[in-house]
Amino acid sequence: MRTMTAPQLQTYLQSAETQPILLDVREPQEYAHCHIEGSVNIPMNTVPARLSELAPEKEIITVCHHGMRSGAIAEFLLSRGYLNVTNLQGGIDAWTVQVDPSMPRY
Repeated sequence: MRTMTAPQLQTYLQSAETQPILLDVREPQEYAHCHIEGSVNIPMNTVPARLSELAPEKEIITVCHHGMRSGAIAEFLLSRGYLNVTNLQGGIDAWTVQVDPSMPRY
């Protein structure tokens, strides 16, 4: 599974010709607390039932709090034939520390 650090993701989002799907797999209350602008919230336990919302040909970057849940979902997507999946290393917590310190942490 590919991974990307928070600073790498920031740079990538600023320069990407086509924006990837930022799949935030945290629970709705976590997402409401803080999230990366433009991300889509599909909680981890609902991803299997909502696969039709994720186009297999699109680039998907998975996000959670520290990278564990999103890593599991990235592996799940890869096992279902999604080819362009990357996990945000360190999750939203790394994003708040390394990219956007104004974002609330938990």
